[in-house]
Amino acid sequence: MWAQDNGGESPLGRVAITGLGTINPIALTLNEYEMALKELRVGIQRITKYDPVNEIVQIAAEVRGFEATEYMEKKKAKRYDPVIKYAIAASKMALEDSGLDMQGSWKTQAAVTVSSGIGGIHTMMAEFDSFQKFGSRYTSPFLIPMMIPDMSAGAVAMEFGLQGPNFATISACATSLHSIIITAMMIRHGYIQVGICGGAEAVISPLPIAAFANMMALSRNNEDPAHASRPFDQERDGFVMGEGAGVLVLEDLSHALNRKARIYGFIDGFGMSGDAYDFSAIEPGGETVARAMNHAIAMAGVAKEDIDLVNCHATSTPRGDKSELIALQNLYSRSSKRPALQSTKAMIGHGLGAAGANEVIACILQTQRGFVHGTANLCNPDPQAEGFWIPTQTIEKPIRFVLKNSLGFGGHNASILLSKD
Repeated sequence: MWAQDNGGESPLGRVAITGLGTINPIALTLNEYEMALKELRVGIQRITKYDPVNEIVQIAAEVRGFEATEYMEKKKAKRYDPVIKYAIAASKMALEDSGLDMQGSWKTQAAVTVSSGIGGIHTMMAEFDSFQKFGSRYTSPFLIPMMIPDMSAGAVAMEFGLQGPNFATISACATSLHSIIITAMMIRHGYIQVGICGGAEAVISPLPIAAFANMMALSRNNEDPAHASRPFDQERDGFVMGEGAGVLVLEDLSHALNRKARIYGFIDGFGMSGDAYDFSAIEPGGETVARAMNHAIAMAGVAKEDIDLVNCHATSTPRGDKSELIALQNLYSRSSKRPALQSTKAMIGHGLGAAGANEVIACILQTQRGFVHGTANLCNPDPQAEGFWIPTQTIEKPIRFVLKNSLGFGGHNASILLSKD
């Protein structure tokens, strides 16, 4: 399985990004995503997947216009939970974008870690209703395969014949960033040469929306959905649920060069830490989040002053945004040069297990096209952001190094350092 044999010592290869695929509330293609980011298009509206009239929270960032049969056979599209459909669609897009030969021998060792934080909750809820009404004899034999969070990885592998390491990382809102990090680790240490990684989520359903609402985690701005997600703004009142999938194809640089692949950029550093503090709140002093960012920067071998942009986790919760800002203040406390900050969630909502990957894709598009998308709905910045620049409009700007954070319920912190070249 090792890409090179050097007497048991694992080589540290550079991790190239060669394919991207996204399904999200503002775009169903990469080109559309780039345009939507530049235009600060907001994908948050009143929920249409069910009637929310009697619910506390009636808004979400839904994927609209998605046709599963464009990406898979009709029989599979009918059977699969939405989370698996999104995962397969984004993976198909990423593989096609990578230009990999789908008949090639690379497939026998290609890893798949396309993950989900929650899994197939639509299938679970439908089958629970059926069980309550009709009893156990009518419970679908597909309930377990469609429900468990690792099945997105399994289904992607089966759909495309990928036979290398296959598993899911599950760490709530940090799920897909951990998936990318673990895949990058395997490549750096020579265990694989190609990995398909990222995350998918589909939880716009009455029960999870009600549960998050009762945690006081969601915005209740039902009257003005487009302005409900307000990262860093003093008037923020919670995040907006999103959905979709983001998938990347990662390769060992030598493998990518040998096949003359188009390279979007590199994952040169990553860091992980745990808060050991609370089920849902970020450690308020920001020390553990800052540690994850420091690890990513140190691994990449760059100075923190070289970073042009930080794509923050920044969900629009009062405590969460503040804690992340405190962590950034700690990180840059002795620096005269600071990066721009942004949050993509103001446009696409919070896609939980899909969030980090779709935001990484946003970062890559910005490095490739030389722009920084603004943070929508930012009118009154949190005083904790003092000293940082948070653009409210999209600007043209060369971007070489980007730091991306994802922070999950349970105190799961992940950061990666992306470089353009």
